[in-house]
Amino acid sequence: MITIWAPEGVGEVRRGDDLAEHLLRVSTGSTHESSLTDAGALTDGSSLTDGDVVCVTSKVVSKAEGRVVTSDRAEAVVRETRRLVARRGELSIVVNRLGLTMAAAGVDASNVEQGQVVLLPEDPDRSARALRAAVRDRTGANVGVVVTDTAGRAWREGQTDIAVGAAGVRVLDDHAGRVDPYGNTLAVTAPAVADELAGAAELAAGKLGRRPFAVVRGRGDLVLPPDDDGPGAAALLRPESADLFGLGAREAVLEALRGDPDGRRVFGTPMDATELGDLLAALVGSRVGVQPERVDVAASDARSRWVTEVTAYAHGWEVVDEDASRMGLRPATP
Repeated sequence: MITIWAPEGVGEVRRGDDLAEHLLRVSTGSTHESSLTDAGALTDGSSLTDGDVVCVTSKVVSKAEGRVVTSDRAEAVVRETRRLVARRGELSIVVNRLGLTMAAAGVDASNVEQGQVVLLPEDPDRSARALRAAVRDRTGANVGVVVTDTAGRAWREGQTDIAVGAAGVRVLDDHAGRVDPYGNTLAVTAPAVADELAGAAELAAGKLGRRPFAVVRGRGDLVLPPDDDGPGAAALLRPESADLFGLGAREAVLEALRGDPDGRRVFGTPMDATELGDLLAALVGSRVGVQPERVDVAASDARSRWVTEVTAYAHGWEVVDEDASRMGLRPATP
């Protein structure tokens, strides 16, 4: 059975506060309870024990670490942004300085005084390690820690909580090579269990209940030994070159037209030469020669040359030589 509880009475967290003290002070007091298997109450007073996973919102971590700043939110978003993914009106989806793809870079203006914003922790994995170590030092309990934040999902309405920091928790449960009950070998199934823990914790804590901690019990198999903090939530970040949706629909078109070499990595690894040859033949309607690391396109008019150059860029290739009637292409390094 998996049980989740969110302690009541944490109160306002301020810069310099000891999060472990806040957690341990309330972990045996009044709780908001939830169970994923039945509606029964907890039986042990809710004190922490080996195998528990403590989930804590990034907002209280940020408040304790002094990441509340006086700033215009739009300006803070710009400072926290590493790369724009998509923009529609005032909404911007960006890759922030932590490598997370989030709306407004994860900058939050709620539950703080007007004129202030909350930035994500400087290093959420480090924050998780510190809280895990403090709990073990003071209680002897070997727990995992997940730092959570709210994020939207592509193709889905609404938001859910995800892991932005983790310590002592297996963040990914790789099923590759396992066999299902029908005898099929699994190839790519890999539940993001740290995100699942974060989402489950939010069900118990709620958005408006002022319960920044939640404890998940019943998945001790995901908690690592005391001397192993694991790779952290950073291990869940997909490399840019492997992301099929590294840009919004409009932004991808503009980036391909711009052709900036620094933007090439967002389009991933080079397309197979045969596939690129077939694509260009269909687009420009002319003869295309294909070799393993070389594609030659018969292109004499301005439109064909422009289409060839943009298509090559968007698929990881580049123009290496050309004359008035032909363009030679080879794979570029993302």
